Amino acid sequence: MDRPQLADFLRARRAALQPEDVGLPRGPRRRTAGLRREEVAALCGMSADYYGRLEQGRGPQPSEPMLAAIARGLHLTVAERDHLFRLAGHHAPERTSRTDHVAPAILRILDRLQDTPAQVITELGETLVQTPAAAALLGDQTRFQGFERSTVYRWFTDPSSRDVYPPEDHDERAVTFVAELRSAYARAGKGSRAARLVDDLSRRSEQFAALWARHDVDEKHVRTKRLQHPELGVLTLDCETLLDTDTGQRLLVFTTTPGSPDADKLALLTVLGPRRLTPAP
Repeated sequence: MDRPQLADFLRARRAALQPEDVGLPRGPRRRTAGLRREEVAALCGMSADYYGRLEQGRGPQPSEPMLAAIARGLHLTVAERDHLFRLAGHHAPERTSRTDHVAPAILRILDRLQDTPAQVITELGETLVQTPAAAALLGDQTRFQGFERSTVYRWFTDPSSRDVYPPEDHDERAVTFVAELRSAYARAGKGSRAARLVDDLSRRSEQFAALWARHDVDEKHVRTKRLQHPELGVLTLDCETLLDTDTGQRLLVFTTTPGSPDADKLALLTVLGPRRLTPAP
């Protein structure tokens, strides 16, 4: 681990980011060139003290998940992310057509949607980053590890994960999730993470195995979704999808008609704060 070079790199990338780049107000008294340390720490989901020690060249060696969070918080390109990993004494993540690294352009869009439920997901339904409003609507979906990161996996292994949809919609959602996974499996092929997820789910869930055997295929993504919130009830929202063709990642943005009852409910999300998810028993 090259602490001096890592510290210099972090300071340089922080100075290159402006508040407007990450959806923050500039304010009349800003003297710092670029972002403040505490602002970058918040974007990375870590304490300001921990991030500050890294910039001062006296912090511990960051873990790979911590480095991935820093790469997203600083809006690094893939080349810059790889450089960050090497400076911290890790091998750079493998470069494949499918990656967990979110492109800076997608992050810039997300930063301007902080009051709107929006999130970036992989082909397998793994949530990589969310706006605060999305966490309030759906819960913090970035906290999971392993196969549990995948929405379809949680759907068939953790019944409590279905609480975000009204019960009468559960059968339809199950069919949709399996069809979307089949499309991802067809693109990735045997030996892929998608294939391993299918094998594991087939052993764990009879319902999944039965639906998988039907060979339903659907490339369409539902534009209108009904979501259930424990305090706000059912919200009917439009879901717009922006596809990054380089990575297969999707930016989902949930909106509704201004002035409607659902719009009033959306306005309350940030007041209520992150939705708590019930863990599997």
